[in-house]
Amino acid sequence: MTEASAGEQRPPGFLERLRASTGGVIAGACLFALSLYVLFTNEGRALRIAAALDEGLSQLVCVQSDAQPELRNDGRLVHLSGDLRTAQPLHDPNYSVSVHAVKLQRQVEMYQWVEYSDSRTVEENGEKKTETTYSYNTEWRSEVISSRHFDQEVGHMNPSEMAVESVTVVAPEVWVGNFLLSTGLVEQISEFHTLSLSALPVPVAGFLTVQDDYYYHTPNPRHPEVGDVRVRFAYAGLSGDGLYPGSAHKVSVVAQQHQQQLRPFSSRSGHTLELLYMGQLTAEELFAKEHQLNSMKTWALRLAGCTLMFLSISLSTRVIHTLVERVPLLGGLLSVGLQLFCLCSSISLSLLTIAAGWIYYRPLLALCVAAAALVLPLALAHARAPAKKRQ
Repeated sequence: MTEASAGEQRPPGFLERLRASTGGVIAGACLFALSLYVLFTNEGRALRIAAALDEGLSQLVCVQSDAQPELRNDGRLVHLSGDLRTAQPLHDPNYSVSVHAVKLQRQVEMYQWVEYSDSRTVEENGEKKTETTYSYNTEWRSEVISSRHFDQEVGHMNPSEMAVESVTVVAPEVWVGNFLLSTGLVEQISEFHTLSLSALPVPVAGFLTVQDDYYYHTPNPRHPEVGDVRVRFAYAGLSGDGLYPGSAHKVSVVAQQHQQQLRPFSSRSGHTLELLYMGQLTAEELFAKEHQLNSMKTWALRLAGCTLMFLSISLSTRVIHTLVERVPLLGGLLSVGLQLFCLCSSISLSLLTIAAGWIYYRPLLALCVAAAALVLPLALAHARAPAKKRQ
């Protein structure tokens, strides 16, 4: 079902464009400050994490998870691998679901109307008009979609709430062998798997249909109606020894030992180490993964900071383009020149900010990066200059 509505949009005048460009200068200044913060703090964060990882690996003690904790290791950073263990299974009495796991998640979806809009601008008699077309479709969604803001609410009304709520239950105590995991380590067990319902008992009265690992609150799951609900369960970190849904998951942990508890380790750089990975990993493999993760995050933030820098300079210089865009030939040439200026400036300023973040930790490398930042604009300008004809 679709409904179209159209509205007129006149081309903005010179004063309106100038006012928008002036507002862009303010927005550009804010983005510039944000880019400086992202780039500068990112370098310090990356170096502190790298230093903490190197420090941790140099003084790491490997222990057996099924052995009794030794007092001589209290306060030291330890590495161990073993099976997850919890005291009792997690269960949902409403659906007769019970599983030995660290976390049990009930995921609820409701069949609802969803509104989509498609806008396009057309020009008629020298005037621009925006035509918006609305379409509606029924879909399973995990959040309640309010139909009060629909363009056509009549015939597309959704319930205001779900009959069943989503919830995640966490085991009160989680062990790896004879070691109790801290809350931070338990939070890192977040790899959820869908629970197969084929081996579970038949649902209690009121739950009408079981299909494709869903409990459907409808007699016909292939043709649901708006307001119908379906429920799926997922688990993270199996900890039981039973056959269903599988054997206990193995994890590898690096943390500080305090008697029989594992808790965060504070390094000299100020970064805390509290690491958990699924599977059986050696200490070297675990720390290599952490170094790789730190490097990926560092480069992602560098790219984000450089992009913010480019946008901030582009917004700040747009007012110049607005002033001369109607001048023949000059407007086009200035537009290309401004884009090149913004690109060179953003790269140079980003490198200078990165160098400032390194100067306390590695001054020689910081000076090299700063020199590259100053030489880069000259190199780009020389590359664009026409080559001289050789005699």
